Amino acid sequence: MTDSHSSSLNRFSVAPMLDWTDRHARFFLRLLSKNTLLYTEMVTTGAILHGDAQRFLQFNQQEHPIALQLGGSNPIDLAKCCTMASDYGYDEINLNVGCPSDRVQSGMFGACLMAKSDLVAECFTAMQEASQSEVTIKCRTGIDDLDSFEFLQAFIATVADSGCKTFVIHARKAWLSGLSPKQNREIPELDYERVYKIKQLFPQLNIAINGGITALESSLLHLQHVDGVMMGREAYNNPFVLADVDEKIFACSPNLKNRHDIIEAMLPYIEKEMAKGVKLNHISRHILGLYNGLKGAKAFRRHISENAHKKDADINVIIDAMKHVQDS
Repeated sequence: MTDSHSSSLNRFSVAPMLDWTDRHARFFLRLLSKNTLLYTEMVTTGAILHGDAQRFLQFNQQEHPIALQLGGSNPIDLAKCCTMASDYGYDEINLNVGCPSDRVQSGMFGACLMAKSDLVAECFTAMQEASQSEVTIKCRTGIDDLDSFEFLQAFIATVADSGCKTFVIHARKAWLSGLSPKQNREIPELDYERVYKIKQLFPQLNIAINGGITALESSLLHLQHVDGVMMGREAYNNPFVLADVDEKIFACSPNLKNRHDIIEAMLPYIEKEMAKGVKLNHISRHILGLYNGLKGAKAFRRHISENAHKKDADINVIIDAMKHVQDS
């Protein structure tokens, strides 16, 4: 895989978000942008090796480009998961070295791994040897009291020495005790300059920035300093922000610029999934924010929320909800 390919792949992405970026959400987001890199939710090695691997690894071919995010710290288990994932054809496999939750620490993965850069390097090597896709690392700027710039620099250097070329850096450190995962998304303050500085020190690496990015205008500013931008909750809560990504970030024509067209394109997918036994509200929950900011958006959300869970709910719930909104 060439550097230019990996660079363009990570230029703009939507972050992996637990309980949010499932395959239905990704199919929907793909309708808004054909170039944005989409991530799975974080999947633990245990879930794949001891659970229903097919359920965790399968995706719709229209979701490309897509990255699988793994959580784990055992190089052998991570390599096995990469081998299994190879059959599915992911464009990238990412190791989570950034999630701060208690559950993650007890499993010895996520942000606590930043204190063990040699182990992360070992995990990367095992994963890359087992994978046909590029393996990347998502981390924080530091953890707890290990939050100096020198600490981050040493972590990146160690893992890069093992061959890793792409790092997605959430521009705030993680507090591993005393803060909830939600608080860890807001405290302490963001430090974008620290991520820019890493790019300056490691110009040969592909560095993407994450954390608090809510607009394409700010994404373009970040891209003057780093190679890629990862947007998180904004892309989910206000998905229409992605409708301009292909044009503004990738300089190519967009898929669909009209919200109604996006829903129309979603309906056949919903019908097909429901025919397989998927409940409407498992899919419709991901489209609730599409009309945010427009007249009737609240009525659109309410209609779906009140009706999609009903036993006889079908695509007409969505069609009726659209009647509440004026799309410019």
